[in-house]
Amino acid sequence: QVQLVESGGGLVQPGGSLRLSCAASGFTFSTFAMSWYRQAPGQERELVATITSAGGITKFADSMKGRFTISRDNAKNTVYLQMNSLKPEDTAVYYCNARLYLYNYWGQGTQVTVSS
Repeated sequence: QVQLVESGGGLVQPGGSLRLSCAASGFTFSTFAMSWYRQAPGQERELVATITSAGGITKFADSMKGRFTISRDNAKNTVYLQMNSLKPEDTAVYYCNARLYLYNYWGQGTQVTVSS
């Protein structure tokens, strides 16, 4: 059974940091590209970052470049999102995604709230 379980969300003040984790199981994690998406209330889900199976290429949405870092540990079947200099507009539910050809898996999401 495929599972993607996000953790690490919570409430943080503007300028603070959070590290999200996504633990994967039920598929060959090392062969999948992994992504983080986010969805704010009333808005469409948007791509935050993608890392390839080998971890060699990453893509970030422009609004997050320089503040967010994506990484993966294939030995632990886990992908991470380090978020620094958080802003109130970063408030959203953050989702983990695994994709390979027609295989496309989603986690249940973790809430990140940036507020003073």
